Amino acid sequence: QLQLVESGGGLVQAGGSLRLSCAASGRTLSRNVMGWFRQAPGKEREFVGAIAWSGGNIYYADSVKGRFTISRDNAKNTVYLQMNSLKPEDTAVYYCAARVRYVMITTSPRDYDYWGQGTQVTVSS
Repeated sequence: QLQLVESGGGLVQAGGSLRLSCAASGRTLSRNVMGWFRQAPGKEREFVGAIAWSGGNIYYADSVKGRFTISRDNAKNTVYLQMNSLKPEDTAVYYCAARVRYVMITTSPRDYDYWGQGTQVTVSS
């Protein structure tokens, strides 16, 4: 069983930055994909970005490309989401997720097997 715990959310002004962390425990992350998703009130969960654990392939949603950066620290079993130039429309609960059965990056939440509890990010204008 894999447990994912996000941290680092909070309240920030537009133009500011936050770094989210996702710590994994219960099994070693290898040959899988770690994704970040977000869900705003009344909206569906949407893909933010993902990183292949081995190989370093990274893919971002167009809405965050150039502002957000995903990285990982294999030794710490942790994935990060650095968010810069934040906008009010980035306000959402942010979730990390692990896709363990396949190694290809996908953007659908249905393809991910494990989820964290989420962390709130609020960007004020």
